[in-house]
Amino acid sequence: MSAAIRIGIAGYGNLGRGVEAAVAKTSDMTLVGVFTRRDPATLTPADPATQVFSWDSLQGREDDIDVLILCGGSKEDLPVQGPELAARFNTVDSFDTHARIPEYFASVDPVARAAGKTALISTGWDPGLFSINRVYGESILPDGDTYTFWGRGVSQGHSDAVRRVPGVAAGVQYTLPNETAVDAARGGSRPELSTREKHTRECFVVLEDGADEDTVREAIVTMPHYFDQYDTTVYFITVDVLARDHSAMPHGGFVIRSGDTGTGNRQVIEYKLDLGSNPEFTASVLVAYARAAHRLSAAGQHGAVTPFDVAPGLLSPMSAAELREKML
Repeated sequence: MSAAIRIGIAGYGNLGRGVEAAVAKTSDMTLVGVFTRRDPATLTPADPATQVFSWDSLQGREDDIDVLILCGGSKEDLPVQGPELAARFNTVDSFDTHARIPEYFASVDPVARAAGKTALISTGWDPGLFSINRVYGESILPDGDTYTFWGRGVSQGHSDAVRRVPGVAAGVQYTLPNETAVDAARGGSRPELSTREKHTRECFVVLEDGADEDTVREAIVTMPHYFDQYDTTVYFITVDVLARDHSAMPHGGFVIRSGDTGTGNRQVIEYKLDLGSNPEFTASVLVAYARAAHRLSAAGQHGAVTPFDVAPGLLSPMSAAELREKML
């Protein structure tokens, strides 16, 4: 039996806790520990056996970790941490600012390639699983249209972006699909839908003392890549209401490809997720892709890669022979 893949977790928010739980459910991985920018003494992991280390102690641990899973936010953490850590470790991350993925790839690829490391970027479910299903749909039905809908649910990346707005003490963001638009796409009529027509966004925000509601609201609704293309409503609430009504993190969505084949026969492909916990599911995807990153690195495929570069069999703990026998 091959040695267990040694996993490190960089950051211990909701996503980091999800990775800890996901690794515990695998048969071929072991957790080296959590690396945090907080004082390790103040952090209590979900599993008492999980070791917690300072962020600075990553220095010198390169030979102890096969894959480092980066659990920081896309707005400010990963643009710095991704290139920095890919120069020293095989990494997996969930960078999810779609418009900036080419830029992020370009920042990570040369340093990982020069170091002989594999950096698997922008995985999770969107980007990630939804991205793959968009490619499947458009490849199979070239005469067609693709529709992606998210929610109703909590977006980790957008919630993180809200919390970083000056004057925000805490907050959460919900993405809501337009049900009329979903039904039209699902029906195969191939409607033309703008970004604004497909979704709305709701933000529930706890203000810092002295912060101005109008200033915070304007900063949120005009934020590029996050809210400026959507009808966004900001609600100001108390910390108690946030804890009472907004502590769960469900999410989900659909990728729909509708198109015509042959002499005009209508075909519809749909991929759906219904998630009780967005961060736990995203973490589970990251852990599966960590297995793939380890295998790609062992095969000498270095530099930045995306889910498009990963064969499905590399995600599974089963061998190629087992997959042919049991899954094909």
